[in-house]
Amino acid sequence: MRLVSLLAAVILACALPARAEAPRSLFLEDLTWTEVRAATAAHMTTILVPIGGTEQNGPHMALGKHNVRARSLAQKIAAALGNALVAPVIAYVPEGSANPPAGHMRFPGTITIPEEAFEKTLEGAAQGFRLHGFRNIVFLGDHGGYRKSLERVVERLNADFVAAKSGVRAYAPPEYYDAATRGFAEILRKKGYTDAQIGAHAGLADTSLMLAIDPSLVREDKLAAPTKGAADGVRGDPAHASAELGRLGVDLVVERTVDAIRQATARR
Repeated sequence: MRLVSLLAAVILACALPARAEAPRSLFLEDLTWTEVRAATAAHMTTILVPIGGTEQNGPHMALGKHNVRARSLAQKIAAALGNALVAPVIAYVPEGSANPPAGHMRFPGTITIPEEAFEKTLEGAAQGFRLHGFRNIVFLGDHGGYRKSLERVVERLNADFVAAKSGVRAYAPPEYYDAATRGFAEILRKKGYTDAQIGAHAGLADTSLMLAIDPSLVREDKLAAPTKGAADGVRGDPAHASAELGRLGVDLVVERTVDAIRQATARR
């Protein structure tokens, strides 16, 4: 009887699928194609698409702020979700007119592309993700200038996915950007900072987030230097920025975005 029970246990163990190993990285570009196939087969079927932008950020912060921030936050969000991988960062985005130069394009190093090219790039990438087994395609826009483009892309993709009865959906959760801007600003106000300090671009909030994520992109010797405001490409005052403040913003973005993605995908 004992032998029969042991034999049954062995047969059952052999019949059960082997537990999938966690991928060695959450970044798609770090994996081989067979590792991606194994990950989606193990139900890691959410792909996060971090979207940054290459633009001026004042004399004190590097052009790649949005790209580095989007990649780091996407990794943290993927880790918290437990079923997601992170696509390569989209670093080429609409930044305004180049002829004549307007907005950030007035400053050397800023890169812009047409909205149509940007939207087609996202749509093409999403169709590839669908083909390779991803069921939830989540665009995380770190820059406010292309939010309308993301809305249009998601609308067109979902119309196509529904028509094809593919079971795939695209999302662009506004909670990600809102937490990094309005939500983080509210935390800073409660700590006594003014809106003039917090700012809308390269000010206290923006710079604190960067110090928390990658301080090498911040020229700390320039933080206390008097700013010419818009003439310097700065809207706010980064003088009191710190990594400690930035970590509050990072935690808020991750928490709110994870909640939003879970709720959106659960409603399907």
